[in-house]
Amino acid sequence: MTEDRGPARPGNGWPGDPATAQTPVARGPAEVRSLAATAGSLPELAARESVCRACPRLVRWREQVAATRRRSFEAQPYWGRPVPGWGDDRPSIVVLGLAPAAHGGNRTGRIFTGDRSGDFLFASLFRCGLAAQPTSVAAGDGQRLRSVRMAAAVRCAPPDNKPEPSERDACAPWLTAELGLVSEPLPRPAFGHGVEVTVDAAGDAGNPLTVLGCYHPSQQNTFTGRVTGPMLDTVFGRARDIAAGCAPEADYLG
Repeated sequence: MTEDRGPARPGNGWPGDPATAQTPVARGPAEVRSLAATAGSLPELAARESVCRACPRLVRWREQVAATRRRSFEAQPYWGRPVPGWGDDRPSIVVLGLAPAAHGGNRTGRIFTGDRSGDFLFASLFRCGLAAQPTSVAAGDGQRLRSVRMAAAVRCAPPDNKPEPSERDACAPWLTAELGLVSEPLPRPAFGHGVEVTVDAAGDAGNPLTVLGCYHPSQQNTFTGRVTGPMLDTVFGRARDIAAGCAPEADYLG
């Protein structure tokens, strides 16, 4: 892997890079829909989404960040590409975020990795026996998720952490395809921290899913106490118990 500024080139040695120079590139929403629908497997889906260039504003921003870098990460290479889902290919638990952080997932190539939100999140996953290590700092650091998969609704880091509705919609087929390969909840339940909802799952007939709401472990939420370590542990502990086949508790709110 070279130290060139800018995004990592597919097949150039980045740890765990799913793509090669031959991976097809989506350059618009129609191509995203086509390539997502025909990927056929999680590794191929990850490869295709990791080289997507469908949203010009997001492409410019993620690559600009990778070229200029934050001073504290000046000596480190940046991923600078869409961040695919990662973790267990047959998960019992799926953790879904909004988008990678500019100097977190956009730098490390792994969602929730290399930023303060990830520090909070992985510490809880480790305490609950769902991650091999209490931290996730970079691709190739030895971190493994146990029966857990992580993904983002928007795969590229957006300016000001705010993707536009059109960008969210353009990216949606990647997420739909990924959830379809590991079971997609239908219909979408209403959000509430600790709220537990049982829904049907597309592609997994007869096996309903339990969806648990959880506030994002951003510094805005953790510093104000809106979400605490014990609150996060309760949600992941409950998810672990459900995945292990424990009987659900009525009106469980964490």
